[in-house]
Amino acid sequence: MPETHASLVAEAHQSFGRVDIAFINAGSIGLLKPLAEVEYSEWQDTMTTTLTSAFLASRSQIPAMLQTGGGSIIFTSSFVGTSVGLPGMAVYAAAKAGLMGLVKGITADYGSQGIRANALLPGGVDTPMAGDESQKKWAAGLHAMKRIAQPEEIANAALFLASSMSSFVTGSALFADGGNSAVK
Repeated sequence: MPETHASLVAEAHQSFGRVDIAFINAGSIGLLKPLAEVEYSEWQDTMTTTLTSAFLASRSQIPAMLQTGGGSIIFTSSFVGTSVGLPGMAVYAAAKAGLMGLVKGITADYGSQGIRANALLPGGVDTPMAGDESQKKWAAGLHAMKRIAQPEEIANAALFLASSMSSFVTGSALFADGGNSAVK
């Protein structure tokens, strides 16, 4: 909901006096099935959770960042849809690839005004979303490093994109995927 995003930005501005960093991390894999079997409502659910929410969030965050001379917006995307496709994941891939369009559009529109937009593309991460041990082992096999990431490793990559260490990085995709996209 647009109102939700506007109120969150207002709350952050009231609590901290400004908005410098936004980490847009919402997403949904959705149901795993071939595209021709996807119901329109399933398409909408995945797109709304992953892409529309990112649009609404950044649309609310950008004006707050412009008031103070800029900031960093980080989107969680995926190697799925940006470097590979996986069976049954066409909708998820389309939503995550759409985030790259937002990154590039924000960069073109607001880069000269001090707003940086980038995408973080993690591989498998050891969270409950990764599944059981057999699923984690399968995912580890996809990565060149033959393991999945610890959450802190992805957080460190996000911190890099949020920090002044990446002050000349915008419109980019940072793969933090253990070499997954390199070996596909």
